[in-house]
Amino acid sequence: MPMKFNRRNFIKNTTLISLGGIILPHNIYSNMKKGNLPKAGLKLSFEPYNLQLKHVFTLANSSRSTTPVMLTKIEFEGITGFGEASMPPYLGESQESATRFLSALNLQQFTDPFRMDEILEYVDLSASGNTAAKASVDIALHDLVGKIMGQPWYKIWGLSAEKTPVTSFTIGIDTSEVVKQKVKEAAGFKILKVKLGRETDKEMIETIRMVSDVPLCVDVNQGWKDKKEALDMIFWLKEKGVEYVEQPMPKESKDEIAWLTQNSPLPLIADEAVQRLTDVQATIGVYSGINIKLMKCTGMREAHKMMNLARANKMKVMIGCMTETSCAISAAAQLSPLATWADLDGNLLISNDRYAGVKIVDGKITLNDLPGIGIGIL
Repeated sequence: MPMKFNRRNFIKNTTLISLGGIILPHNIYSNMKKGNLPKAGLKLSFEPYNLQLKHVFTLANSSRSTTPVMLTKIEFEGITGFGEASMPPYLGESQESATRFLSALNLQQFTDPFRMDEILEYVDLSASGNTAAKASVDIALHDLVGKIMGQPWYKIWGLSAEKTPVTSFTIGIDTSEVVKQKVKEAAGFKILKVKLGRETDKEMIETIRMVSDVPLCVDVNQGWKDKKEALDMIFWLKEKGVEYVEQPMPKESKDEIAWLTQNSPLPLIADEAVQRLTDVQATIGVYSGINIKLMKCTGMREAHKMMNLARANKMKVMIGCMTETSCAISAAAQLSPLATWADLDGNLLISNDRYAGVKIVDGKITLNDLPGIGIGIL
């Protein structure tokens, strides 16, 4: 005799319930049916971790072989969201400052993770600065909510995975032999990002051109001081196959940079000159575009707003990163379909990643369909 279908038992035993196109765990759905929110609030936890770089990473003004990070978790009703704060020394944050900031937060007061604006506004107003620590909470909350919804964030935002850009691979300032080795390790990437800003700039480019003819972009990290010399250098770089220049001069030199942008044959992208949403307006008419990094702008929520504002003002958009695990890289990658360019190679520069997430296939950012920010634990 055919078994009689028992709708009550079916719903009771189903792990996930669809409600208006949103996938909810059964226990949350049951509480919503009763008109009750879960009594337990969000549980935040965190641990320090040190990233080991494959090569010493040298910029115009500093070098390092490790990067301190803070790995975060937000738990709610048996679901865990993962986040990360990457804190290279020049940002002014540390594991100690992140510990103080995160320890002072009371996320247990929030019993509805979908009230994201309210939660993240509370986090942002809890203390000034601490943008990377704030980003670690933002990323974990996005991961949590995406998992509750059963969807990756690029889909929640209505973006197309097919529109992700290729990502650059970063070549730090180094000796000729090491630079050649780094370029060989970057085989398969369609564009290389070269760190400049020292007296060896032309030597760096010429060395790369000995072993590769792929397109380049350069990040000067405010290293050039004279606008006319900078313009001459940009014309030379264009002849060498460079496509755009990041932060060519000190961020305070707005008039000089505006002149340089007006006369440059290549787009100039603001990096150090733009941190958060409130900084975007001041870059209009000064730069060709902006580089957005989750660690500078407090996370995915604000980065999304910055990208939309820049695009509305006809500016080019770049999504960048620090040295990070696949957690923060995968979070930033959810926004990449909105970007003109991407520089999301931070996880490829380290030897001790804790997560598996977004992949680079034939140089292109390739998103997966895992919910939230799209990561798993290694």
